[in-house]
Amino acid sequence: MNNVSLIGNLASEVDLKDVGDKQVANFLLAIDRPGKDAGADFVRISAWEKQAEMCARYLSKGRRVAIDGRLRSRSWEEEGKRRSAVEVVANRVQFLSPPDGSAAADAPFEGAAVA
Repeated sequence: MNNVSLIGNLASEVDLKDVGDKQVANFLLAIDRPGKDAGADFVRISAWEKQAEMCARYLSKGRRVAIDGRLRSRSWEEEGKRRSAVEVVANRVQFLSPPDGSAAADAPFEGAAVA
């Protein structure tokens, strides 16, 4: 089973791109690490299609979200070196921060989920 659930704050702005006839939104999620080893872990998140549009429209750096998704590993060659990365492909993004005052009235509210 490949299932991941995370809660954290956006550590980057959302980057929306067209990939063929689809859209993907990428952002970095900071997840607090409690205990003696306090700090944060940073995980790359990708969301697709309608979910990507909603993330790009309503999320910004610092916003709190919950992510349900799956791990995906990929590798590529860059400047003659083999690179690899693990990211979370979001199945569901739940907005936990309320929209700011400048957001549209139809913005997702606290607890709104985009699936």
